Amino acid sequence: MRRMMLALLLVTAEPAVAAAPVPTVQFLAPPAGARHYTISSEAGKHGDVWSWTTSAGAAAYRMSLSLRGWITEIDEVMTIGSDGRARAIAIRGYTDQGDATEQFAVGLDGIARWKTTIDSGTAPFGNRHYNSYGGPLLAAEHDIGALVAAGDKGIDLLPTGHASIVIGSPQHIDGPWGAKILKLAFIRGYGFAPSPVWLDQDNRLFGNAGIISLLPEGFEQAGPKLKAIQDDAIAAMVRDVAHGFLNRENRTATLIDHVLMFDSVAGRYVPDRAVLIADGTVVAVGAAGTIPAPAGATRIDGRGKTLLPGLWDSHQHVGDDWNLLQNVATGITNYRSPGSMIDEAASIYKRRATGDLLAPDGKVSVIIDRKDPLAAQGALTVSSAAEAIAAVGKIKAAGLWGVKFYTSMNPAWIAPAAAEAHRLGLHVHGHVPAGMRPLDAVRAGYDEVTHINFIMMQAMPQEVVDKANTAARLEGPARYGKDVDLDAPAMTRFYAELADRHTIIDPTLTVWEPLMTSDGSAISPEYAAFAEIAPAAVARSWKISGYPLSAGLTRDDYRKSFAKMVGLVGRLHRAGVPIVAGTDGYGLELVRELELYQQAGLSNAAALQTATIIPARMTGMDDRTGSIAAGKTADIILVDGDVSKDLGNLRHVRTVFLDGYRLDGAALRQASGLTGMPK
Repeated sequence: MRRMMLALLLVTAEPAVAAAPVPTVQFLAPPAGARHYTISSEAGKHGDVWSWTTSAGAAAYRMSLSLRGWITEIDEVMTIGSDGRARAIAIRGYTDQGDATEQFAVGLDGIARWKTTIDSGTAPFGNRHYNSYGGPLLAAEHDIGALVAAGDKGIDLLPTGHASIVIGSPQHIDGPWGAKILKLAFIRGYGFAPSPVWLDQDNRLFGNAGIISLLPEGFEQAGPKLKAIQDDAIAAMVRDVAHGFLNRENRTATLIDHVLMFDSVAGRYVPDRAVLIADGTVVAVGAAGTIPAPAGATRIDGRGKTLLPGLWDSHQHVGDDWNLLQNVATGITNYRSPGSMIDEAASIYKRRATGDLLAPDGKVSVIIDRKDPLAAQGALTVSSAAEAIAAVGKIKAAGLWGVKFYTSMNPAWIAPAAAEAHRLGLHVHGHVPAGMRPLDAVRAGYDEVTHINFIMMQAMPQEVVDKANTAARLEGPARYGKDVDLDAPAMTRFYAELADRHTIIDPTLTVWEPLMTSDGSAISPEYAAFAEIAPAAVARSWKISGYPLSAGLTRDDYRKSFAKMVGLVGRLHRAGVPIVAGTDGYGLELVRELELYQQAGLSNAAALQTATIIPARMTGMDDRTGSIAAGKTADIILVDGDVSKDLGNLRHVRTVFLDGYRLDGAALRQASGLTGMPK
């Protein structure tokens, strides 16, 4: 199904990123009377989708979206056959990941042919349905119709895959023309987990609800209610999964013996160790063969394996229950969310504490942004310094950990709001507001800067800095980054001041690598190891054509700029600036983030510290997590292979210890939508 749908409706992360200038397209103009849907959040309206029938009887769609300055403009014409299946599709325009051009057609010979910016192919059409790579979100209504008609047997997809739908009981909501009967349905086959969608009383697509919602014009206010209903339904699903793992049998004592252990505090690997876990904590650490196992303990032979503190993702926007489960499956036992909604954070903490949610443990910040069309969705929006200070107080009152300022904030509000946050004991971090350079933000009170592109802003032309709340925050570094002298005196002074102030940097290199280096010929390294064990539709979505090139630049230019971003991380580390590893994605990208740090010049152990002890210290959780030591919480992972020789072995999770529960890696992967061990 339209690959953008779930990513859009759940997004709190930086990209999906938007289009740079592309060749002019004369887009279809919606006629009077066209069906009109809006894309909105509590921050306001972000876009529109229209649908109508052409004079030739085809289904036509037009979508226009501006999300925090990222622009999507696409249209689509779809010819429907007598059996209700699409026989021809033509998509034009540009999206968050490049050129959206796509063609699909079924010939008189019964052969389906398709071509996108990332793949092309032919296959007998048979009884299958083409799964578009992109296109306007509302065009998914034809996929929904096919799924409903197919019932329990589901539908086979082109290029590959199978999907099905389960429809729930009716729900009543209020709309502009009175009460409306809707049904919550869940679709399987397009993502890692069952995907929620709302149908009308006739089982036709009504819309999607989330942090961002796609709903008929006039029903925008129903979005939060629909989201709450589906959140409760998802919570019931994941509760059953959690109870299957968090049981007494998985809480018994465990002795791992003869294992290579990573000492994150010392930054070294220690061979032939033994670790005893019982009652949720690490009881003893010692030389192999020296720790006796209690009666009834599970013994694990650690030879050929590595034992490490559970990994941290320091840029994981928590809120998706299924994704939290997948984080655990991939060895992430802790997170720092740089922007979640207060109610969602409270729900996660509560359900995790009661054993109803299988999830990492962590700390949460809330985004504050200026009320503006470019404001971050899910943010507390403010119109003055006083309101910003009040928003800081609201975050503290909710018991959360930090404040994240965003790119549309008035620079003059940062210092007073940051001072209030520090007075209340909150961490201050964020994007760098338009008009400020990173050093300005740090001097105004930032403890941490998120995203390496905002660090690169220190060397950008003023016209880029002034528009950092638009796509310029990527396009500027993509254009000019390749020419930045990372060793210039001004830059070395910059690194030194960051180090002197103990400013933390959260680079998220894996956000930028696929966008700046991909050309559609291969899946980016972030996801390559997971391609064969992910749902086919997900794996296909990981292959992108890259961020649209600015005038006069080549893909190699963008790659050179990305290489400078990688080099910038190395300079920061050598200067003594603390680095924390984060993905701003699924979490699957975390190991690649560490591999890129190695490319930047960090040692294997130093790279691994950015995902263990350093974020534990940043969040004040190092007294119980981030390292393996007697008395600490047993948040630990056991992986196949020698991580000291290859960080890629971190993907080969054999066992996860979460709060002392011994969880089988294979079972976790299966529950989270992964069908096997990553490469």
